[in-house]
Amino acid sequence: MLRIQPVNDRVYFPKWYIKGLRSSPLVNGSAFASKFVNLDLRSYTRFLNWMPAALQMPEPELIDHAGLDSAVYLRIYLLGLKIFGPIALIAFTVMIPVNWSNNTLEHSGLTYSGIDKLSISNIPIGSHKFWTHLVLAYGFTFWTCYVLKREYEIVAAAMRLHFLASDQRRPDQFTVLVRNVPPDPDESVTELVQHFFLVNHPHHYLSHQLVYNANKLSELVNEKKKIQNWLDFYQNKYKRNPLKRPSLKTGFLGLWGNRVDAIDFYTSIVERLSRDICGEREKVSSNTKSIMPAAFVSFKTRWGAAVCAQTQQSRNPTTWLTEWAPEPRDVYWENLAIPFVFLTIRRLIAAIAFFFLTFFFMIPIAIVQSLANIESIEKALPFLKPIIEVIPKTIGVSIPMKATFFITYIMVDGWAGVAGEILRLKPLIIYHLKNSFLVKTEKDREEAMDPGTIGFNTGEPQIQLYFLLGLVYAVVTPILLPFIIVFFALAYVVYRHQIINVYHQEYESAAAFWPDVHVRVVAALIVSQLLLMGLLSTKEASQSTPLLITLPILTICFHRFCKGRYEPAFVRYPLQ
Repeated sequence: MLRIQPVNDRVYFPKWYIKGLRSSPLVNGSAFASKFVNLDLRSYTRFLNWMPAALQMPEPELIDHAGLDSAVYLRIYLLGLKIFGPIALIAFTVMIPVNWSNNTLEHSGLTYSGIDKLSISNIPIGSHKFWTHLVLAYGFTFWTCYVLKREYEIVAAAMRLHFLASDQRRPDQFTVLVRNVPPDPDESVTELVQHFFLVNHPHHYLSHQLVYNANKLSELVNEKKKIQNWLDFYQNKYKRNPLKRPSLKTGFLGLWGNRVDAIDFYTSIVERLSRDICGEREKVSSNTKSIMPAAFVSFKTRWGAAVCAQTQQSRNPTTWLTEWAPEPRDVYWENLAIPFVFLTIRRLIAAIAFFFLTFFFMIPIAIVQSLANIESIEKALPFLKPIIEVIPKTIGVSIPMKATFFITYIMVDGWAGVAGEILRLKPLIIYHLKNSFLVKTEKDREEAMDPGTIGFNTGEPQIQLYFLLGLVYAVVTPILLPFIIVFFALAYVVYRHQIINVYHQEYESAAAFWPDVHVRVVAALIVSQLLLMGLLSTKEASQSTPLLITLPILTICFHRFCKGRYEPAFVRYPLQ
């Protein structure tokens, strides 16, 4: 309902406004009322049309519209559906009847629910029915690995390489970042860079741009933008009322001081900042201390850039270091002026700090671990032997029964989180507050409705939690799987809509994060296998449990195969 109101249109479709492809919708009714309320009653019967509309855009068009990163991010949700859909079907067909056909929980003395009777906890200790869980654990592992391999192949070969080889050229595909340019007493840095690449890459070198320490210049430019925005505000105010020129007080927050003409005041500041910017620019370009031993080198072809970025340029491996230049939006320009030596020192300090943190953390862990040996505790404290022996059995029964908690968690965090994402209540309130009190110009309005990015760095780890829960409980308590499937389905539709209409992409990495997605799902798969081994050992399934040892080994071998087969496409660019 909120989405179809004209007054909220900039909150729910900001991406189209920023691109200049959308204006406020026209609705029936009076001119004043139609600015705030949708008076078309038929639109209220179609308020769920956004769901099929979000699925209509083909994937190639989605890549052109939102970028490859956004399209591949959505494939993580599809990956969850592809993995857990067939697994849930088999689990409900085979495993749940096996778990239900026992009455172990009725004689356990534990508090349980009807859902718990569908878990592995309801199977008696030492039962031959654990072979069913063993076989399905192998089947679920093979299916998960198959889907992971197929997705890796599609993303790496069909999508990433095609995207890099497409006709839509990007500057970073032709540019290499060169660091640690050695000093030369006879040539300046720019002459040295030009001479070096004309000699070593004569047919492919195009141009270069030195890296300057221009942080002060950047501060002046940002300050000028703020002052220019105030100048635009007062100029627009004067256009609306030409009979009276706007004025202000020059004191703190405009509360006191001399009253001056606002337009003349800000015009003078803009002119002064423009002069300061020109002076600082000349100072940066002429001062040798501002020139960093680094440069962005552009080539005529992608082939030339690939050769330069992936080869050693000098006999000295510590000079003329080359790497692929990041996309301009992915550069943190303030840190680019940090010398390479200082970066190395910072990495060393971080490594030393990590070592000592790990080392001192291991000491208390070792002390606690020395007390974790059950046989040692039984010898030292014989009276605890009955309690120690009953603990594993209790854990084997109670752990699968925790699925009820995770079902609640998925509904609260997953389902409600997705619903909150499509409602966008927080951005809606913030936008209207800013629009009422802070917006002065159209630039301010654009900043007020700017939704930011979808946040791959925070969203993707959250998704991995649901992969972990699904893989762990697929064999233990499969009743949890439908809740995870519903989450992946809802999240896919909602975030597809948000990527199309709301969020813009911060930068384009050409799906460089997919190897991390793959390895985290593999890690979740291994964790689920180890937990199943521990769980079956508490159930005294001595015949079937040893056969699970090969599963983690096979999974690691599968990961090594995929790493060698597909990961190079995300690390290096092929010359072909």
